[in-house]
Amino acid sequence: MQLGTRWSVGGQPPARLPEAMVVAVQQVEEELAAESVDASSWGWTLTFLEGKPVVELDDGTSIHLDPAGRAQVTNPDDAPEED
Repeated sequence: MQLGTRWSVGGQPPARLPEAMVVAVQQVEEELAAESVDASSWGWTLTFLEGKPVVELDDGTSIHLDPAGRAQVTNPDDAPEED
């Protein structure tokens, strides 16, 4: 069993986070800064789903690895709307 963890936006991601996900986290944080979003009180949560890392930002943005090991970012705005 692997336990998850939290860290602040702009903080150091956990060492066990795959490099592809670290890069994706940095890109998301750069996009937030470019859009002048105040994420200073936000944090990331790392959990493991079926042994695979999943990272979620407080705004609902999530990052997971695809079968090829590439980081996939899903923004909360990308979710389909329910009727």
